[in-house]
Amino acid sequence: MQNLNLAYIQADLAWEDKAANLERFGQLLEQVRPDTDLILMPETFTTAFPVDPKQFAEKEDGPTMQWLKKQAQAKKAVIVTTFPLEVDGHYYNSLVWMRPDGSYEKYFKRHTFTMGGEDKLVERGEKQLIVELNGWRIRPMVCYDIRFPVWARNRYTDGQYEYDLAFYLANFPDSRMVVWNTLLVARAIENQAYWIGVNRVGEDANGLHYSGESQVINARGEVISKAEPYQENVLHCTLDYEKLARFRQKFPLGPDWDQFNINT
Repeated sequence: MQNLNLAYIQADLAWEDKAANLERFGQLLEQVRPDTDLILMPETFTTAFPVDPKQFAEKEDGPTMQWLKKQAQAKKAVIVTTFPLEVDGHYYNSLVWMRPDGSYEKYFKRHTFTMGGEDKLVERGEKQLIVELNGWRIRPMVCYDIRFPVWARNRYTDGQYEYDLAFYLANFPDSRMVVWNTLLVARAIENQAYWIGVNRVGEDANGLHYSGESQVINARGEVISKAEPYQENVLHCTLDYEKLARFRQKFPLGPDWDQFNINT
């Protein structure tokens, strides 16, 4: 299976200013290399977090979705981010997996951040998402999901792992970076998969500061790429599938994993 060329963008977010954020990310996307397969951007990239969805949520044919389609087509890569979306009269913090051909998948954030009041603004999702890209099976998740290991748990069935790569897109403040750094490594080790965390930098209207510390971790728990804290940056990393496969063969955790079901 071929390697996966990744770009991940660590950026400041303008508070409740869609136009400014779309312009800035358009500039940052110009730095993405032409051979990139997958581009990851932070959570709620058009508004910062959290915002009133009745004011900022869009429909699936809205301007942000059209912008993502245009960018994915121009970069010939999948682009993934989240923004407030209204679907059938319901509001979600919605992750969108946008392909270059304009088709897309959605994942609604499962664990809304109750301590920040997000649960009172948007509904929580009920379904996990697995997507495929160049033969890789990939599991997208969002921010507060990081604290819930059962929701992220990989599965092993009939000799196959459910996913090879998982990631969180986040607005994770610097006061909780110990949690961010620790749990990202733990998730990679316990699930025998590549793991990525993409976070924002800057300061929001609530006075929270964000150091970013976006990073890529291999299945051994080793950080193989990491952004400088407090700095905007576009980083590139190539994920090697053969290295992952060899590690899984040498240290096969999957057959010993517990079987489980999640009730939503």
